[in-house]
Amino acid sequence: MVNDRLVIAVDGPAGAGKSTIAKKIAEILQVEYIDTGAMYRALTLKIIKAGVDSKDIKNIIKIINSTSIYFKDNHIFLDGTRVDEEIRKNIINNNVSNVAKIKEVREEMVKVQQKMAKESNIIMDGRDIGTVVLPNANFKFFVTASVEERARRRYKELLERNEKNISYEQTLAEILERDKIDSTRKVAPLKKAADAFEIDTTNKTIEEGVDEIINIIEGR
Repeated sequence: MVNDRLVIAVDGPAGAGKSTIAKKIAEILQVEYIDTGAMYRALTLKIIKAGVDSKDIKNIIKIINSTSIYFKDNHIFLDGTRVDEEIRKNIINNNVSNVAKIKEVREEMVKVQQKMAKESNIIMDGRDIGTVVLPNANFKFFVTASVEERARRRYKELLERNEKNISYEQTLAEILERDKIDSTRKVAPLKKAADAFEIDTTNKTIEEGVDEIINIIEGR
């Protein structure tokens, strides 16, 4: 283990189920769960509320330097306000990748994430956890699924959140665009770490994905 702690890194594209799986594993193993994607989403929410374009790097850097993002009791707080629901809206989905690819944003977020990882046993998920944030993690997993299945899941999720004026075709196009931005950005692109286990959830339930990872961690 890393300094006698259990550190688990989970990466993967949008809609693969990595956050849901990581959260359940955290409960089973009784470790802290850190959703790094939620951190970028929270910052994106603040940027949008401030009326700043998600590609306006100069003003985004100003915002991140005066922003507080933290987790408490499995909830995320932005400047002291809980924002679990707000950060899951489709407007955030469509802007977060542009914010997350900014070098200065990632540098600040990685500092915070690495500090969290030094404080307790954790499972952390995101796009660059096994490759950049926690390269020495005890276990690394890359959770993926077909783009069609990921779009179907995200579309279902948006309907359940009562999002308006959306379609499966639009959701598929948005997922493809996010994949392109995440995997081709210059700083910490989405990719599978060389020593990561790949978990394909296309034809699996969340429970099956969780069981597969738990079995690997416990050496079964």
